[in-house]
Amino acid sequence: MIKIAVLGPIPRDTIYTHQEEVIHKYGCVTHPVIALSKLLGDDGRVIPISHVHQKDYEAILEVFKPYSNIDTTHIGYKDDRGTIIELRFIDQNNRLEKQTACMKPILPEDLPDSDDIDAYVFVPITDFEVSLSTLRHIKEHKKGLIIFDAHGPTTTMSMTGDRYRKFWVDMDEWLPFIDVLKMNLEESQACWFKNEYEYEEMTSYEEDKTDHIDAMAEHVLSKGVSYFYVTLDSRGCVVYYKEDTTTVKKFIKSVFMKDVIDTTGCGDSFAGGLAYGFSLFKDPIKAAQYANTLGALRTQGKTFEVFKNRKETEKLISNHY
Repeated sequence: MIKIAVLGPIPRDTIYTHQEEVIHKYGCVTHPVIALSKLLGDDGRVIPISHVHQKDYEAILEVFKPYSNIDTTHIGYKDDRGTIIELRFIDQNNRLEKQTACMKPILPEDLPDSDDIDAYVFVPITDFEVSLSTLRHIKEHKKGLIIFDAHGPTTTMSMTGDRYRKFWVDMDEWLPFIDVLKMNLEESQACWFKNEYEYEEMTSYEEDKTDHIDAMAEHVLSKGVSYFYVTLDSRGCVVYYKEDTTTVKKFIKSVFMKDVIDTTGCGDSFAGGLAYGFSLFKDPIKAAQYANTLGALRTQGKTFEVFKNRKETEKLISNHY
């Protein structure tokens, strides 16, 4: 039986879409957890690991209740510290963010004692939510694959709750404890600067700037990461990995969806797809296909009904790939 843990916040989200709709829901971890639950069915279990507010605890359990293969025993409210987020989309992909409550960081003692988890999916959304000691503990004491989303360490918040992009200055301290690193193009620009000139040049996001990714990939792989993924919005994603001493670069096109309703949670869903693909197939291209598919499905509605079971998902993949 496949077991996948998903670690990060379960924020109480208020989302103002680019279509002028308002959505209230629990986000982040919920997206990959429910997507994985539907994919795995009777063949696996999903374990969300998070700290939440006491007032949100029962409502969050209700979200997961319809899915019998989700183990909620590692969602806790003992410290009554969860996450509250407000998202205002300017257009389909860009948004203004406000955070009014901060989750207690996930530490090694929050992990299950067992060593039968196939993959640990980290989907932090702010830079304090996951401790480096937690990744180190898994790397040294567990066998599961560590999949890490760079959204957390490239995002911080001010004392007024405004969320904004930051440079991942200590990235090299984290890379030896990550097996699969995933980020979007904007986050990659917040991770790759080598001198003062480049720092000054990269203080704002450039959606067409990709010439840094190849050099960044060489660096990331040299520090111990096995697979490095960069998502390129609607175009798809690129993955880098080593074959012997040669760096391989592969582009995997996106799964096209005509109508985009809500992009919240696409990156989290993508990370869940990577976990599924690696856990079942040990294949970086197959993993990217599942990741692209879950990310695309996430855009198709406001509820978790957008995610499909394994048979339906595999049909969608075969139609596109």
